[in-house]
Amino acid sequence: MEKEIKLIVNKFLEKSKNKETLIISHFDTDGITSAAVMIQSLKGLDRKFSVKIVKSLEEKFIYELQKDKIILFLDLASGSLNHIKKAGLKDVFIIDHHEVVQEIPECVTILNPMLNTKESINSSSLTYLFCKEMNPENKKFAKLAVLGMIGDWLEKSIDKLNNSILEEGGIIKKRGLLLYPSTRPLNRTLEYSSQPYIQGVTGNPQGVLELLREAEIGYVNKKYKSLIELDEEEMKKLVTSIMLRNPKTKIKNIIGDIFLLKFFNKLEDARELCALINGCSRLGKSDTALKFCMEISDAKKEAESIYVKYKQHLISALDFVSKAEKIQDRGFVIINAGDNITDTIIGTITSILANSSIYEDGTIIISMAYYGDKIKVSARNVGRIGRNVREILDRVIKEVGGEVGGHEFAAGCNIDKSQEKKFIDTLRKNLEVELVKI
Repeated sequence: MEKEIKLIVNKFLEKSKNKETLIISHFDTDGITSAAVMIQSLKGLDRKFSVKIVKSLEEKFIYELQKDKIILFLDLASGSLNHIKKAGLKDVFIIDHHEVVQEIPECVTILNPMLNTKESINSSSLTYLFCKEMNPENKKFAKLAVLGMIGDWLEKSIDKLNNSILEEGGIIKKRGLLLYPSTRPLNRTLEYSSQPYIQGVTGNPQGVLELLREAEIGYVNKKYKSLIELDEEEMKKLVTSIMLRNPKTKIKNIIGDIFLLKFFNKLEDARELCALINGCSRLGKSDTALKFCMEISDAKKEAESIYVKYKQHLISALDFVSKAEKIQDRGFVIINAGDNITDTIIGTITSILANSSIYEDGTIIISMAYYGDKIKVSARNVGRIGRNVREILDRVIKEVGGEVGGHEFAAGCNIDKSQEKKFIDTLRKNLEVELVKI
């Protein structure tokens, strides 16, 4: 991959000498951190550029792009190659890690591990390697690549390439309970814990106090300890109390690597920073998320305030889902949230459910949320095993119409609201056919 990156970097540097680059990046943590790395790298080279952060790539948006600029897509566009070709764009670069299912047009230069190595590497890590090749001084942005990696659920599959990025980012790695933030008082961490989601505790202050009493963890200097301050005996008791509330939980799903890094000159839990960046963007403040990633001091207070609201949104959405009527059969669950959950956080809620102990491994969870005259659909596999949800959505969308993107175990699509009933009927039919096969 190093040789391929070098070739693409040389081509990009030559093309961007006298042309403005339009950076278009996805609005999740991986996309935001990718954009932050690229913005600062192009600034260092004194190149002209502008930036757009988008929640999805729709056909109309691609057709409206200016043809006299270099278009640089980050963390998206691998599933939009046909639209890029039809739009008549001339100089397009894509740095992405999502599946490529269409022919690559001549106007597109693409860096994507799915085309060859199939390595578990996310877009911000690819962007970081690309920018480090442009200028070795960009090594200082390694910690942003790590945030994107953890935000994209890749911390459990860090390979040799990603591990070198961890080292370059000055990351401290510890083994422990995967509650975050591990650096804040435990009562607050437990109350807002969505990953793992703890039934009867998440969103329930009384449930938090009961769990801490049961684990025999009390106040120290008028506050609770943080996770990384617990001794071995306290940690064992806390793990036991959590597992008693989630009997189906496997120990490997709640014990793992905790990543700590310096941000705004303070040691922080990387997972908390990821959630904050994601939260700002999903509440319509991608500009604040970008500034936060670049450690602009004015953005810190605003980002933290937005993040508090975001956590409240998540707790409210999880409460709705726990009570909502669902379409269920062996191996799948369909949750139609309508207007009760915003389209920008429906994917996060689906991921939380997929990483909880509520459903069996291999279960497909598909959630739907309205926005305007469209419906956002998110699909996840519990335990990241089982049937390919991207392929299932592809088949459904061929009949219903819409845009599909994502991976084998985490995919999504957008459909017209007028197709809601047809989509659900077609989806059920496809899911039931898949069940018969296995």
